[in-house]
Amino acid sequence: MTITRRGLMGTAAALSTLPIARARAQAKPKIRIGVLTDLSGTYRDNTGPNSVACTRLAVQEFNPSAHGFDVEVIEADHQNKPDVASSITRQWFDSGIDVVSDVPTSSVALAVAQVAKEKNKIMLNCSATTTALTDSQCSPNSIVWSFDTYMMAVSQGGTVVKQGGKDWFFITANYAFGQILEEQTSKLVKDAGGVVRGALRYPFPDTTDFSSYLQQAQASGAKILGLANAGGDTVNSIKQAHEFGLDKTMKIVPLLIFITDVHSIGQDIAQGLYCTNSFYWDRTDQTRAFAKRVLAFPGGKVPNMAHASSYSSTLHYLKTVAAMGPAEAQKDGRATVARMKSMPTEDDAFGKGSIRADGRGVFPGYLWEVKKPSESKSEWDLYKPIATTPASEVLHPLADSCKFPTT
Repeated sequence: MTITRRGLMGTAAALSTLPIARARAQAKPKIRIGVLTDLSGTYRDNTGPNSVACTRLAVQEFNPSAHGFDVEVIEADHQNKPDVASSITRQWFDSGIDVVSDVPTSSVALAVAQVAKEKNKIMLNCSATTTALTDSQCSPNSIVWSFDTYMMAVSQGGTVVKQGGKDWFFITANYAFGQILEEQTSKLVKDAGGVVRGALRYPFPDTTDFSSYLQQAQASGAKILGLANAGGDTVNSIKQAHEFGLDKTMKIVPLLIFITDVHSIGQDIAQGLYCTNSFYWDRTDQTRAFAKRVLAFPGGKVPNMAHASSYSSTLHYLKTVAAMGPAEAQKDGRATVARMKSMPTEDDAFGKGSIRADGRGVFPGYLWEVKKPSESKSEWDLYKPIATTPASEVLHPLADSCKFPTT
């Protein structure tokens, strides 16, 4: 068949009359998730790229196309600065992002939560720990997935107090997270008849040398050194304390420590430390299966409780979107969060759970002790179980002002 110029023009004219609007209408709706995290600073290993990988894994496993919509995941580095995080969040929401996820660093999360509330969007907090997010500054647009400072104070600090450790000194990251963790643990110590000999608050995130703080802690005569910090700061504090021999005269209690921190410190130094985690990769057959899938995913590494929270909260959000329909879920962030609270949670990382009216995930706290090197069978076989604290005890009392409606 010979194609003439007239025939070609006729074909083009015919194509131009096809209903383009109908073709566009057939495109699937798209949910957009922005992972706002620490990609370059103190909390990079505890959150960062592996939180992004776990978010993407949740999307892949949920298979949103089978539910009639698509999902796009983007990422950004907030640099642990609330103003930077707020600016990124506003830009994202204004450009069509539906959810901001992960959000380590409590001062950053508090700022992002306010923007989400103002814009009626959603914040899935997977790694910031201040209880202000579900108490004094609670929001109907936010979820706090699996851990906070109250859990750490009760499980981590509380265990040491019950064992007779009632003589404390604190080294604290001087921002919302560290301050409230120190305050909550101090109250627990004093209520048990103990004493707090002092506390030093250092500039965050600009401190890497803790020698002067450690020397003052040792000079205080206290028996327990409480570290109200996290991430690289915890790693540096413990390593430097070991170099000074402080761990021979004081019991070091890191009030928030991730398995990624323990791995960085090394078992020779970290052995015997207590760790409170809402997730541990080797706890059950389901957690081991989840960890295996993360490791097989591009960019995936052994997950800690923040990484697992990124996976789990994303999965539950997508289940909610499927239940509501994407258009309805995108229309009203508060209504979508309320629906998330009304639905039970379940996945391989955390098993079965729920979400309280204030947005706090309801999961137990698990207390572990770091194994001796001789006790480990593999590189990441780091914990042995000490105790399980039920969710009813590791969650702070629900404030009347934070009893937001569920659907």
